[in-house]
Amino acid sequence: MSLDELWFAIIALVFAVYAVLDGFDFGVGALYLFVARTDEERRLAMKAIGPVWKGNEVWLVSGGGLLFLAFPTAFSAAFSGFYLALNLVLWCLIMRGLAIGLRSHLENPLWRSLWDAIFAVTGVLLAFVFGVALGNLVRGVPLGPDGYFFAAFWTTFLPDDSPGILDWFTVLMGLLSVAILTVHGANYLVTKTDGPVNVRARRFAEIGQWIVLLLGIAATAALPFVQPALWESYAAHPFGTVLPLIAASVLLTAWYGRQSGRDSLVFVSWSLFILVGLVSLAWGLFPNLLIATGDPSHSLTILNSAASPYGLQVSLAWFGVGITLVIVYTTWVYASFAGKVERLPLEEHY
Repeated sequence: MSLDELWFAIIALVFAVYAVLDGFDFGVGALYLFVARTDEERRLAMKAIGPVWKGNEVWLVSGGGLLFLAFPTAFSAAFSGFYLALNLVLWCLIMRGLAIGLRSHLENPLWRSLWDAIFAVTGVLLAFVFGVALGNLVRGVPLGPDGYFFAAFWTTFLPDDSPGILDWFTVLMGLLSVAILTVHGANYLVTKTDGPVNVRARRFAEIGQWIVLLLGIAATAALPFVQPALWESYAAHPFGTVLPLIAASVLLTAWYGRQSGRDSLVFVSWSLFILVGLVSLAWGLFPNLLIATGDPSHSLTILNSAASPYGLQVSLAWFGVGITLVIVYTTWVYASFAGKVERLPLEEHY
């Protein structure tokens, strides 16, 4: 495996881990107003993610930093082309953090209701926008010969040669992302809470899994028409076909766990479903980083976007140190926070 191939795999895996870890935070936000109806229940839901959400965002920062180190050309093209969308993501992340931090500073019901609404809306928006972003990567973007592009929010609403950020396919991917992460958040709340929040979250997870199935079938059926290169990549590297099979298997395992009342198995299986599903898409996109919708020769790949071999090698050494620290910290936080939230005292700042 060459250095550029290794870095492609590393970056894909880091972003996939981020989707799993911060994904249930988004899902809790999306469900927040529905599963937590009293102030005490909402403090409980906040407490469920309170110790981990900041650490989860480290994986997003790490993924962006690694993309800049390994494939600076693709990084600059993506960040300039998706400027409007990235601003929306940034503001949503900021407002979500403020909602978690400021909600309980005052006991005024109006104050708390305001931050509750912001927390819920940003959870839905972030899940949707990241799904739309994934849809853009799969569909392709209008790259010019200089390797840059600008994507308006929408144009004809069709995945043609000059698409906007939003078209029917990327919206479908956004809705699928919201559905998957909502179920993910519900599964997480089931493992962390008891009482009414647990009961409502369980009900949302049971209904949501069927919505995920319907939207997933629709998105999968659309893929050959929207991006034929995805299937060509699997044909060229047939070993990768095991990945979708694994994703389907862990999805069935999650269903089995739900039927047998094994909540931890459901959460772990759903997490693996998200992780393996994203890795499957990365396998199909390889070696492309940004696919050009017009002239395929304008696409940015690991070959024409990578940093120098020396830079990739040095970065790999520092990555080993950094990722070790992140994994140790993440493991320690989750181990320290194991168990049901209701067994822990509700602190004043939630």
